[in-house]
Amino acid sequence: MDVFSFLSDLNFSTGQPELKNIFFSPNFNIVRIILPKGLEISPHPEPNAIFFLVIEGSGIFTIGNDTFEMNKHDSLFVKAGEIRGIKCLENLVLLGARDLDPML
Repeated sequence: MDVFSFLSDLNFSTGQPELKNIFFSPNFNIVRIILPKGLEISPHPEPNAIFFLVIEGSGIFTIGNDTFEMNKHDSLFVKAGEIRGIKCLENLVLLGARDLDPML
């Protein structure tokens, strides 16, 4: 068993999303996602369902036609195939638990 410090080695300076795989199984995987302040990921469909938990920071999440401001300790579930996007109001650290891509 490996111990992982979720808030260690954070690097927001690249200006890009950074994903670190924490756990991978045949049915789902857990990732740490770091997103720098000001980054926008345009709404787009994804083939997999995902649960997001905000560990640090805040952002505006678009799910389908709805938008939600999410802050530290907020969470949401996005269905497979649903449109999703994020606008980072602050540096964001997310835990993502997602189904594997059904096309794999």
